[in-house]
Amino acid sequence: MSDPGDMASPSAEFVQSFARGLSVIRSFSASARSQTLAEVARATGLPRATTRRLLHTLQQLGYVRALDGRFELTPKVLDIGYSYLSSLGMASIAVPYLEELRARLNESSSIAVLDDTDVLYVARVPGERIMTVSIGVGSRFPAFQTSLGRVLLAELDDADIIDRFERSDRSRTTPHTVATAADLLEAVAAVRAQGWALLDQELEVGVRSVAAPLRQRDLVVAAVNVSTSAGRTPLDELSATVLPALLETADAISTALGMQ
Repeated sequence: MSDPGDMASPSAEFVQSFARGLSVIRSFSASARSQTLAEVARATGLPRATTRRLLHTLQQLGYVRALDGRFELTPKVLDIGYSYLSSLGMASIAVPYLEELRARLNESSSIAVLDDTDVLYVARVPGERIMTVSIGVGSRFPAFQTSLGRVLLAELDDADIIDRFERSDRSRTTPHTVATAADLLEAVAAVRAQGWALLDQELEVGVRSVAAPLRQRDLVVAAVNVSTSAGRTPLDELSATVLPALLETADAISTALGMQ
């Protein structure tokens, strides 16, 4: 990872130490829940002395704890994300609709926003677990290989879509995942034409999903989806049964968002 302070022509108001502190927080992940100082320095590209000061500061603030020479995040880090969710207001409005949708379909449903190359989950009502990876509020996946992401990418111009695709993490794909920018643009064009996205096992083998946009004052601000098992739900049933219910829910949430 490059030094976050080495940005091209940063503005005079850019606070390098703050950017570096955020890079330390983001170095922790599901595969790196606990790290030594050296591992954090290597992951962030920061000098060890700088990394030590940043970890000490985060520890004093309660965002990091240390045990036996290893560091890990504390639940207080969630305060940062929840500040965003609280200001967005979307989760509190949408969750009751997602719960109704789950009761109707007995499937999990989620809402996500676009964050550069990824989709970021801001609300989720789980159903029967169908994925090997755990998904919750704050989870993120490459936008290009999710139904949520396809809906949100459809709002961008093609050059922007290609740029985000080329910068995306493409290390975890399936035999069904779009492989080129041209394939992605073709898939996004279909989403623009029909107003929704259906993905068949592109994020994970055995998982199908369908997504629709959420609008606030005519602007697409997020996307909502339903995920199901490929073995349990044939494609024709996904289109005939799940999609209409999802579109009704998306319209209801969009109406509620427009009343804010």
